[in-house]
Amino acid sequence: MCGNNMSVPLLAEAVTVSGVEKETAAVIFLHGLGDSGHGWADTLTGIRLPHVKFICPHAPPIPVTLNMKSMMPAWFDLMGLSPDSPEDESGIKKAAENIKAIIEHEARNGIPPNRIILGGFSQVGGALSLYTALTCQHQLAGVVALSCWLPLHRSFPSASSGNKNLPILQCHGEMDAMIPVQFGAMTAEKLKSIVNPQMITFKTFPGLPHSSCPQEMAAVKEFIEKLLPRI
Repeated sequence: MCGNNMSVPLLAEAVTVSGVEKETAAVIFLHGLGDSGHGWADTLTGIRLPHVKFICPHAPPIPVTLNMKSMMPAWFDLMGLSPDSPEDESGIKKAAENIKAIIEHEARNGIPPNRIILGGFSQVGGALSLYTALTCQHQLAGVVALSCWLPLHRSFPSASSGNKNLPILQCHGEMDAMIPVQFGAMTAEKLKSIVNPQMITFKTFPGLPHSSCPQEMAAVKEFIEKLLPRI
């Protein structure tokens, strides 16, 4: 079973950006609502490191309440764009288990969890990366959370697995009209009650809407290089 991607459904179709030398670390990156792993694979290729594998899975198409039940790729259902909106608790937890299965698969195949960074973008990808990392029984290398918030935030810190020394890089555009930067700042404060406050880095980018930019990706690359050095 080890090495068989078919045993982990999300890995069977995932886009992988391979390292150019022996892969000793991995970044699992989750796309945003309505997107696929391809878009972020292209972006991450621009900051690739020779010893790091980037895995960009695709979310399954599901009916999304926020978009009048239209079918689109989403890690879980989304009811609204406010921290007070109802949340798809069962969907979020199920999606987190599916991402943890990727982590377990990589661990069985030689990349330990403490050499894996989990990342994501926006209200489903970035949100799921935070939730999954905070509830994972393994100590991950770190989390990259772009333009997002922490889902099921009221369940924390009690829902946390207790890994206090989890480095988290949060990035947010100051002109984000979809998820206002204030929501990102509120999330950063909440995270300080879950992990050691010095583990949280919150960077904002002037003029940036709900998107990414070269300066943000440079910060992501620096974070990855620091936490996943060549060994």
